[in-house]
Amino acid sequence: MARSMAELAMRGETPEILFWVGCSGSFDQRAQKITKAFATILDKVGIDYAILGKEEACTGDPARRAGNEFLFQMMAHQNIQVLNGYGIKKIVTACPHCFNILKNEYPELGGNYEVIHHTVLLQQLIDEGKIRLNESGSFKGKKIVYHDSCYLGRANDVYEAPRKVLEALDSELVEMKRCRSKGLCCGAGGAQMFKEDEPGDKRINIERTDEALTTGASVIASACPFCNTMITDGVKNREKESEVGVLDIAEMVAMSMV
Repeated sequence: MARSMAELAMRGETPEILFWVGCSGSFDQRAQKITKAFATILDKVGIDYAILGKEEACTGDPARRAGNEFLFQMMAHQNIQVLNGYGIKKIVTACPHCFNILKNEYPELGGNYEVIHHTVLLQQLIDEGKIRLNESGSFKGKKIVYHDSCYLGRANDVYEAPRKVLEALDSELVEMKRCRSKGLCCGAGGAQMFKEDEPGDKRINIERTDEALTTGASVIASACPFCNTMITDGVKNREKESEVGVLDIAEMVAMSMV
């Protein structure tokens, strides 16, 4: 059970890491499963972490991407006040949008923290031998394709960590033609998640899902709740949900841990 920063502060304690859950991970039913999987891993390896709980507000990423700078600044200042009030130094998050904005855009407003994405932490824990994986795990020998999130890949150069974690699962990692720095957006970035499609011939998430399905992978792995939603919708649209799973890397690790 995750402890809240308020509880710890009352006892004069500071956690090693603050787990920033994010709006998706808090309120979206599918993304809540990713949050639970990641929290289970943190509990199992004995990492001292806490969450903000009700004190966590949206980072303001969708507001800024949609052009509402005033709303972004209000939200960011509120969060920075809370984080600095607790003396937070290190933050981990399972959402690349939260990761990017906390890491790269909060410092100019006075919010300076070490921010890491959950795939990077998972890779570190595997390398340190703290996460032990089942040798005949659920994904052994399975063909897995990884979709690069724009905010994790192109914006922050995190390409290796997610792939190394997937390789540690003893799976066969395959790539789409458009991957790494040439990866294609799932269609949700830049606040597109919250607005209607613009006129066109094909939805971006369908285009991306088709690329993933072409690889013949039985699992499409993602490391972003938005990407997960968009690709899951694409798989449903192509009526492949009985053959192809869409999973976050944290879920895959949680399923494979000893």
